[in-house]
Amino acid sequence: MNYLVDSFRNSYQPLVRDGYVNRKIVFRVGYFALAGLIIFGASSSEAATKAAAKSSKSSKSVATRRTTAYSAERSQTRKAKLAQARAAATAREMADTVLPRYKVDASGGLVPDVRAAAAIIYDPETNEILWEENAQTQRSIASITKVMTATVFLENDPDLSQPVTIARSDVFQASTTHLHASDKVTTDDLLHLLLIASDNAAARALARVSPEGSDGFIRRMNEKASELGLETTHYADPSGLLSDNVSSAYDMARLIAHASQDERISSIMRTSEYTVYSGGKRPITFRSTNHLLRGGDVEVRAGKTGFISKAGYCLATVLRLPQSSHDVAVVVFGARTNAGRFMESRNLFNWASAKASTLFAAKPLTPEPQQ
Repeated sequence: MNYLVDSFRNSYQPLVRDGYVNRKIVFRVGYFALAGLIIFGASSSEAATKAAAKSSKSSKSVATRRTTAYSAERSQTRKAKLAQARAAATAREMADTVLPRYKVDASGGLVPDVRAAAAIIYDPETNEILWEENAQTQRSIASITKVMTATVFLENDPDLSQPVTIARSDVFQASTTHLHASDKVTTDDLLHLLLIASDNAAARALARVSPEGSDGFIRRMNEKASELGLETTHYADPSGLLSDNVSSAYDMARLIAHASQDERISSIMRTSEYTVYSGGKRPITFRSTNHLLRGGDVEVRAGKTGFISKAGYCLATVLRLPQSSHDVAVVVFGARTNAGRFMESRNLFNWASAKASTLFAAKPLTPEPQQ
């Protein structure tokens, strides 16, 4: 500032002559000098403001990065803890189910003590209940519904090579499906998707292209249930997505035993993996939802899984007793985990196998034919 004043004084000394000051010129010069000072000050202030803003922005950016990094790290830690908790819970459930529990019945014998809501071991040959717990209680059955869907669709011996174009209504909110709208498959493809992958769009498509149409197909499902004497069974849709599809473990043991006699159904249920081609081009590969097929230590003759939140984890299956041609139907309703339903079913089957000489004393087991 002193430098500017001195410059002004030296540069404009001629304006003062003989004691006379040219006030007009001085005023103008002073005006422009003052303006320059103001502009200089404003520029300095603006520069300082920008520098401060830049510094603040930089600080905020660093703080944001730190906060984001911290939040991401905390989120990952939380997810890891939740995953560990779920894994631990599943492990406890698995361990609890793998080791079969027994209780003493009224006659003093050891019988299974299941964790599932309902279960049954049923002899299809004699129509006898070999063991049961809450087997007459009506419950939601989820995708076990599809056993009846297949039964009704096949009862008129349809052409399984019939082409079907998947409609948007088939896949809309289908939850579980491998299909897309406009896919082109056959009814045989749909049956494989229905019974192996538990595909809900396949169930809807089969009902839609049936001679009865979708609504008539559901009516026929209920008529068929009455014909088979399934007194606690009612169907509201062909896929099992609706909780209004209800039955009992006893009824579903009888239904799965009935369906297992149809090789068109049981052969599909025994298939662990399958591929269909949409329009002969796009491959659709899927695996069975029935994990008993993968173990190899149990001979599965037929089976169907089911799950919605109201039903819990369910399984209806027909299993062949070791070293015989005798089958038993084992049904588990309302298991707490996916693994639990298979372990419960395996343990029930093992109990029936160990007790075979007692359970089937009235009728000797038919030996397996020699190969």
